[in-house]
Amino acid sequence: MNYRVGEMQHESCDQSWPTLTSMRSFVARLVRILGPDPAAVAQSGVALLVSVVATLGAGLTLASAETRLEELPGLLLLVPAAIAQRGNVFGALGSRMGTAIHTGEFNISRRPDTVFGQNVLASLGLSLIAATWLGLVAWLLARLFRVEGAMGILDFLTISAVGGVVASVVVLGITVALAAGSTRFGWDLDNVTAPLVTATGDLVTLPALLGASLLVGRKADGGSGGVGSFVGLTVLVLAAVVLTLCLRRGLPLLRRIVLESLPVLSVASFISLVAGIVVEGSLGTFLEQPALLVLVPAYFGMAGALGGILSSRLGSKVHLGLIQPRAIPQREAWLDIRSVAALAVPIFVSVGLAAHLGSVVVDAASPGVGTMVAIALLAGTGATVVVLAVAYYGTLGAVRVGLDPDTATIPLTNSVLDLVGAFTLVGALLLLGVAT
Repeated sequence: MNYRVGEMQHESCDQSWPTLTSMRSFVARLVRILGPDPAAVAQSGVALLVSVVATLGAGLTLASAETRLEELPGLLLLVPAAIAQRGNVFGALGSRMGTAIHTGEFNISRRPDTVFGQNVLASLGLSLIAATWLGLVAWLLARLFRVEGAMGILDFLTISAVGGVVASVVVLGITVALAAGSTRFGWDLDNVTAPLVTATGDLVTLPALLGASLLVGRKADGGSGGVGSFVGLTVLVLAAVVLTLCLRRGLPLLRRIVLESLPVLSVASFISLVAGIVVEGSLGTFLEQPALLVLVPAYFGMAGALGGILSSRLGSKVHLGLIQPRAIPQREAWLDIRSVAALAVPIFVSVGLAAHLGSVVVDAASPGVGTMVAIALLAGTGATVVVLAVAYYGTLGAVRVGLDPDTATIPLTNSVLDLVGAFTLVGALLLLGVAT
């Protein structure tokens, strides 16, 4: 009898063993995909989840601005580009600071001639210059694509520049705080800057743009009026003065960052605005189901954050000599690509769930939780594949032409993401029957 009981216990253990083995095998495969550095994966994952929650607030802000979007045609056109611009400028700043930390050159100082001081001055100057350019090109594209009743040129300049500069001051503070925290607590800045700067940029940029839109007065013929006209003209003058000072102040790193950044940011802004035209063209669908407006900032922000994480990691490894510019990724680069790709699925599922829950809280019409998750996952997966390729080959391309990949790659990645992401988002809406 005792023998039989022991035999039954032995059989029971045998039956449970495959399950335990399968779990261990699954965990081992997951670790291989995510990479050999669990701390880096944990830092990136936590930062991305925090960003999803934060960008939900930005989405709720956008959804609550339905009336303003209708009153100022072309305002939605600015949203993806303005959000991307914060990531372009300050994601690149964080990436450069991350590299400075890795190479032992980072030190917070009030002196403008230090590495830190010149990076901060360059980021503030680029914020105003790039926002002014963004406003000019937004007005031009609104005319070329015949956006009905679009704002005047001074309206675009006022909203883009004032909203952009206000948001930039806040995002700059967050970026510097992250850099200081990374040196004190041992974070890898490459893993946390892109998602947290994205989240901060989303949270601050949208309210800043909407606040700046209050300066705009509309004439009967749709032209600029009120204090917005004066502000728009002042912005043009200030941008020219700031550009001159950046190039002639005698600070070589400041000058180099500005010169390398301006062409990239100019092209990036143009591409992001074309993406905005695609989103503006579906304005009716977004207004009918405001839950989709809740989705927009988180969707664009998380895809850009994933590309930013990869760009930052690759940029640091290029500077440290750990990877070389090759057509086929080396093992070190491939591990980072797989790790970021694996994070995409849970992140976009979270984006869809958060957007739906947020819409329920504010009683905004939604196509349903399943559809929202499907939209985010379908569109996000397609965008991520393209963005990862652009992040890798953009980094290596920057090295080959002699540019700093920390400065060039993140704006390039974000702009391509905006364009591809706009098409994959609208495509997902059409494929799932949400838009017609």
